[in-house]
Amino acid sequence: RRGYSRGDRVKGLVILSPLLLLTVILVRWTSKGPVFYSQIRVGRNSQQFNIYKFRTMIENAEAKTGAVLASKNDPRITRLGRILRASHLDELPQLFNVLHGDMSFVGPRPERPEFVEIYERDIAKYTRRREVKPGITGLAQICLPYDATASEKIQYDVYYIDQRHSILFNLLISYY
Repeated sequence: RRGYSRGDRVKGLVILSPLLLLTVILVRWTSKGPVFYSQIRVGRNSQQFNIYKFRTMIENAEAKTGAVLASKNDPRITRLGRILRASHLDELPQLFNVLHGDMSFVGPRPERPEFVEIYERDIAKYTRRREVKPGITGLAQICLPYDATASEKIQYDVYYIDQRHSILFNLLISYY
């Protein structure tokens, strides 16, 4: 079996618990609303799951607009949210998704069902993402800017899917 054991993942979560606690306190202290945010995403074999993140946007950010992609200077993002996103600390609760088996550390980022339906229709090879578990980080995330399009990201996702069996390649992606 590849990867880290469940025990290793739990140990990692325990080690990160002070950082998780500090982030919980800061989110609670700096804005109204829940500390955590969950959202339906699409994973391997088109299985849907709830992804968990620290909330970085104002409460009910999509109440008026419905599902929209976040942009680089999105006005819905809180001040602390900008810091959490820039440092990727907002992603730490996804370790629970890794423990649960919905995600891996490395892989294409999971997308919302509303957008997957459009992307699979409009972007060649987008369905290849179904072949692997989504990841907390991925090749597209380290090589492209935050606001890169799905068409740009898929080129990196497919390259990762084809090369994913290399432990060194996964370690290099994890490092960045």
